Amino acid sequence: MAENNQNDTVAKIVSLCKRRGVIFQNSEIYGGIQGFYDYGPIGSLMKKNWKDLWIRDNVTRRPDVVMIDGTIITHPRVWEASGHVKNFGDEMVECKKCHHRFRLDLIDNATKCPDCQGEFTAPKKFNILFHTEIGVIEGEKMPTYLRGEACQTIYLDFKNIVDSCRVKIPFGIAQIGKAFRNEITPKNFLYRTREFEQWDIQYFVHPSEMDKWFEYWKAERMAWYQKYFNSSENLHFHQHSPDELVFYAKKAFDIEYNAPWGWAEMEGIHWRSDYDLTQHSKFSGQDLSYRDPITNEKYTPWITETSGGVDRSFFFLLLDAYREDKQDNGEVRTWLKINPKVSAYKMAILPLAANKPELIAKAKALFSELSQKYSVDYDDSSSIGKKYRRQDEIGTPWCLVVDYQTLEDDTVSIRDRDNMSQIRIKLTEVDNWLSEKLK
Repeated sequence: MAENNQNDTVAKIVSLCKRRGVIFQNSEIYGGIQGFYDYGPIGSLMKKNWKDLWIRDNVTRRPDVVMIDGTIITHPRVWEASGHVKNFGDEMVECKKCHHRFRLDLIDNATKCPDCQGEFTAPKKFNILFHTEIGVIEGEKMPTYLRGEACQTIYLDFKNIVDSCRVKIPFGIAQIGKAFRNEITPKNFLYRTREFEQWDIQYFVHPSEMDKWFEYWKAERMAWYQKYFNSSENLHFHQHSPDELVFYAKKAFDIEYNAPWGWAEMEGIHWRSDYDLTQHSKFSGQDLSYRDPITNEKYTPWITETSGGVDRSFFFLLLDAYREDKQDNGEVRTWLKINPKVSAYKMAILPLAANKPELIAKAKALFSELSQKYSVDYDDSSSIGKKYRRQDEIGTPWCLVVDYQTLEDDTVSIRDRDNMSQIRIKLTEVDNWLSEKLK
């Protein structure tokens, strides 16, 4: 795909997100700060729904997965044990002319600066952990880091969970949490940022069953994404080649999305063997092995990891949902064909006219009723066409209109987002109708 088309597609998503309160550039009134984004009123609801689906399908509907919410700051030795202090970095080059910096692996073997054609310095190693300190007295503060990945607290809590929660191997520990990476070149909107959320499942197994569970979670995670994306052909596996694998891994796969700039990683399924528990046992001096309550066998569990980017996958969900349709009048309708379970609102309640108290009263009464069970929107501003356009652009699947016929027979019009067809039903039937649709 040509570069201008890539930029155009991402730019349209960025524009829609700002225009409709989905995502904003952080600190925009100060000129913005690269690699940081805020979720607006619409985006925060959509992202919450996206995370709730992950929790529902991977934790609450499973008897073998529990969940934690670990801290962002941990003991600094955690990051020594994990290898992040020594190895968590990228090679960077700097332009001698404009002094812009670039990750070496992201400039496609370029020998000149893409911004000014200046010469590069020799590559330098750059650790991307964010540094911070614990304590209040200068000179006595303990240096530590914001976590570079969310999963480490799972390993730290492994023994506590085994001792307190009656779990038996095989079982998983899940977590959704913030992570921070001081990226040299944040790019492509939410794809590469400096502050982001990850969802992780660390699934602990007997070493002899590692292959079985690795393949299970590989299939499970792909099937999950396919359930919510419109175009499953835009999802595929990328298998890590032998030179890409870390030393303790037998295999690893990435679930990739066909983004405007090419196939891009969304989630990884990783063969971690016993590396993590062994490292933390070694550095902490604590025994993190597991004793089988039936066989009495003692061993260090092996781990299949599924680790994905919440923000990345949400961005790809927006790209997957984005639609432009040319209408009969020549105008272009922009809309998001997004799963109703992810959309911020399940229905919008729209009185046809804002100057008719009878219409407003019925619409507000219906909103009060439905909002006890569903996330619904109410809008009595502007024309009905503008109301439809706003709801289309944020992906609201159904718009309900209280009109003059409603005053006569207590029926309302419901418009479908995807095909713009309309039906009329009784006001008393709306709750059941919406409930059935959301099943």
